[in-house]
Amino acid sequence: MSKTMVLKPEKCLSCRTCELICSFHRAEEFNPQKSAVSVISYDKAMLSVPIMCTQCEEASCMKVCPVNAIYKDETGAKIVDQKKCIVCKMCISACPLGNMAFDGKAVFKCDLCGGDPQCAKYCPSGAIEYKEANPSSLIKRKDLAERFKDVFGEEA
Repeated sequence: MSKTMVLKPEKCLSCRTCELICSFHRAEEFNPQKSAVSVISYDKAMLSVPIMCTQCEEASCMKVCPVNAIYKDETGAKIVDQKKCIVCKMCISACPLGNMAFDGKAVFKCDLCGGDPQCAKYCPSGAIEYKEANPSSLIKRKDLAERFKDVFGEEA
């Protein structure tokens, strides 16, 4: 069975450890701008949520890439091949959740750290977990999406 990232916003402390460890792992510096995860605080809903690539099954970023620089690896992560990428940023525009980023040099996204996501490993509260995918995990992901739809719908 494959693994998936599970987010539990009710456990998020907004400590931003995930942002720091991600940027250190991928860019060797503590710089949230180079992180593939961002903690967003929603005051109206009184919660903070770590936001990252959800590794869509039908990934728009992959479909729109004109040079096929995004591929799926053995962990299920969608990976940006920096050698092929022409930095057209079409993938950034195509991502419906805004989980692709540009650091001034390259387009990047969560790559699940090769199957050992550091954000989940170092999250002090367990708000981010990487575990076996099962129907309850998928239900929780859909529930979380519904809660955000409600929050955003009221602000629109």
